[in-house]
Amino acid sequence: MEKNLKQLANMLELECLTGKENLDRVPHGAYSSDLLSDVMGNAQKDMLWITTQSHKNIVAVASLKELSAIIIVNGRKVGEEVLEAAESEGVVILFSEIPAFETAGKLYNYLHDIEK
Repeated sequence: MEKNLKQLANMLELECLTGKENLDRVPHGAYSSDLLSDVMGNAQKDMLWITTQSHKNIVAVASLKELSAIIIVNGRKVGEEVLEAAESEGVVILFSEIPAFETAGKLYNYLHDIEK
């Protein structure tokens, strides 16, 4: 059975900041980068994007690339303008207090059914 964003958020203890109505999306892989041009050139449709960026342009990139969600890591604060843009575009933003490396590891294990 494929795992959707709601299941992923629960298992990885991610807070859903926007796009709660889209948590049924099924992610297909992930990409981790803080360079918008890198994400635009290399991320694929339906991937999760792990980043420390929290400005409005991440919403445009996620929407353009049709990513399943953005995971903002390191406890980076997300402004109201970003949240409003994400809701308007239907972009799911998930939030994690932990660093990108740890988030990526947990995500990899979860997506590949690897036990701790």
